[in-house]
Amino acid sequence: MNKEILSLEPQAIWKHFTALNAVPRPSKKEARVIAFMKVFGSSLDLETYEDAIGNVIIRKPATPGMEDRKTVVLQSHLDMVHQKNAVTDFDFLTQGIEMYIEGDWVKAKGTTLGADNGLGVATIMAILESKDLPHPALEALFTIDEETGMTGAKGLQPGVLKGDILLNLDTEEDDEIGVGCAGGVDVTASRTYTEEPTAQGVVGFLLSIKGLQGGHSGMDIHKGFGNANKMISRLMYDGFNLYGMRVSKIEGGSLRNAIPRESSAIVVVDTVHKVAFENATETLITDIEKEFKAIEPDLIISLNPCDLPETVMELGVQQPLIKALNVAHNGVFRMSPDIKNLVETSNNVARILVEKGQIHIGCLTRSSVDSSKQDLAQILKATFELAGCSVEFSGAYPGWTPNMEASILKVLTDLYKQINKSEPHVAACHAGLECGILGTHYPEMEMISFGPNIKGAHSPDERVQISSVQKFWVFVKAILEAIPKA
Repeated sequence: MNKEILSLEPQAIWKHFTALNAVPRPSKKEARVIAFMKVFGSSLDLETYEDAIGNVIIRKPATPGMEDRKTVVLQSHLDMVHQKNAVTDFDFLTQGIEMYIEGDWVKAKGTTLGADNGLGVATIMAILESKDLPHPALEALFTIDEETGMTGAKGLQPGVLKGDILLNLDTEEDDEIGVGCAGGVDVTASRTYTEEPTAQGVVGFLLSIKGLQGGHSGMDIHKGFGNANKMISRLMYDGFNLYGMRVSKIEGGSLRNAIPRESSAIVVVDTVHKVAFENATETLITDIEKEFKAIEPDLIISLNPCDLPETVMELGVQQPLIKALNVAHNGVFRMSPDIKNLVETSNNVARILVEKGQIHIGCLTRSSVDSSKQDLAQILKATFELAGCSVEFSGAYPGWTPNMEASILKVLTDLYKQINKSEPHVAACHAGLECGILGTHYPEMEMISFGPNIKGAHSPDERVQISSVQKFWVFVKAILEAIPKA
């Protein structure tokens, strides 16, 4: 299992990735991985410290002959997204990730792999530990909480870093050189409702959606993957309008930056409508499964009888809520008119929880254009306010505006062509990278992002390509040796 990973090349990276993946590191609970990184830096007799917010900074002097080069900041984030399949018995707070090799890919057993951004962290560790790799003076910046608020990047104080160039190792296509990213804002709707005793003469059902691919709510949002929360909202909308279905509980999705893979609802209908409701719902289920057959082959939507719940939502709240959930925008909102094939603005209806008199709906709205981000956020706000919800905007972070004149961009593009005999894809991405925030603290610092091929990030299908890591390592080493003089 994990021992097989240690034999992969480059061993310097896989050794550290294996050690890192043995350390639980959920967002906002990074104490163990912070301690792990501090021990690592100190063991190399390198200047190592933790800043006030929890970021770890490790400094390494230039190798002989490279002292006159610009100082480079190597940056990756320590936390990882925790997602698992429903049938997987795994505790992210106590267990290390269980990895295995399948062909040219490293995967995890039923959970996220942590390659986002563990491969970046492991690569920096390999560089810091190396004794024969030429490089300029280095500052390694390991940030916390990138996945749930970027509070590490936000909390980094100006003046801490002295570097001229920042290399962010958080891009997930090995032929891509990242020069920009989207900003984002959390849109959270909430309200209370009265629980009413379930009426007599009704039957209970469990609506369930599972088996969707999920994925990264930024990088994968344009791929048409199913959103379990939107699917179940569609089913409930028809059930309510046609048969007076009442809702007892809804639970779907988890993390704001992961496309929801699973969702469920406990509902009741009058006994007199039981057969008609079942037939109509099964027909709609068949239609949805056909719509998504090509892209979601493992989708399972089920309607099964269940024990009668004791309570249901009050009708005056349920009616506008179901309408709001059905109409709330999900997916691509606008493509960029300036950059070909780039999603400009999108939304992920990430989390729905309705139970015990409380409604919580969580969305993540992204855009590379701040005014468009605000437009979509306000549309969502209006949608949920019409259902009587209070709506809060939080966790906003800026995008990263491309600088096509940056000298480090020319270094990377020239090296990529020289090494790979092909043109790199220089692009902005629809994910949120910490470069946007770090750039507000260090506006004069040139920044670039790149990384190995990682597929299915933020889902249990996450995997990293072995041959791509080898390609990436060659590129990293060449970049460090080619850093220009100060």
